Amino acid sequence: MIVLTFLLQTVRIAIPYLFAASGGVVAERAGVVSLTLEGFMLSGAFCATLGSHYSGSAWVGVLCGVAGGVVMGLLHAIASIRFKADQIVVGIAINLLVVGLTRFFLHLAFDSSSNSPRVAGFGGENAGSGVMALVSNPLVWVGLVLVPVMGWLMYRTPLGLRIRAVGEHPVAAESVGVPVPRVRYLAVTLSGVLAALGGVYLALDQHQFTDQMTAGRGYVALAAVIFGRWDPVRAGIACLFFAAAETLQIQLQSLQAIPSQFVSMIPYLLTIVALAGLVGRSVPPAALGRAED
Repeated sequence: MIVLTFLLQTVRIAIPYLFAASGGVVAERAGVVSLTLEGFMLSGAFCATLGSHYSGSAWVGVLCGVAGGVVMGLLHAIASIRFKADQIVVGIAINLLVVGLTRFFLHLAFDSSSNSPRVAGFGGENAGSGVMALVSNPLVWVGLVLVPVMGWLMYRTPLGLRIRAVGEHPVAAESVGVPVPRVRYLAVTLSGVLAALGGVYLALDQHQFTDQMTAGRGYVALAAVIFGRWDPVRAGIACLFFAAAETLQIQLQSLQAIPSQFVSMIPYLLTIVALAGLVGRSVPPAALGRAED
């Protein structure tokens, strides 16, 4: 029973990471740095909450969250590809912008600076907790299926070949007729949609939006992308690893055998250790961060 509980909690925690990491792989394989995953997730969570609140439908919330991801993805693409801005600076700026926008509209829409009221979501009161709450949430299944689907997309389709080509050798890709800017626009927009779905999952699973509720998950997802060597399946495995570390942290906190401050550091320490041991041997896409090519 303890093992089952641990596995269920790991899967629940891993879902937003899986969405965001899948988006990060797509954008970075196209040569665009995905520091914006945190902002994409937060915008998706807030837009999903707005849509669900005013419509009373969780599915409308999903569509609104996706729309928020599209807007933020296009903003990132326009700044990085059209105007060739520094992608690191753009990523930080978008993340800070989304924090400010969500806080402003949270107060405007719900007259609160901390959280929204409860909204329609998935895995509601009738689903209980544990297995039923997990299996009754369709976004859980989408997140789990997304990993092999993205692997198939990247390595078995013409679109995946083009994405990898513009991220490795954009000049060569352009010489054979591949529209490099268009492919990058598509990849970054798709990244926004996928990462936003991670935020949608958080909001609709908790049935509300809270200020900065993503709590750095976008950065952990980016670490999973690097840890997975920019491969969708490996990145998915890395997400499960980080989610298991977070689950271990929660379990240890409940035991109160170790000071909570040390326990809270476990997921981040493991992330640093994993990247320190692997990032030196990982080779990123050759044109990553060089949208001017």
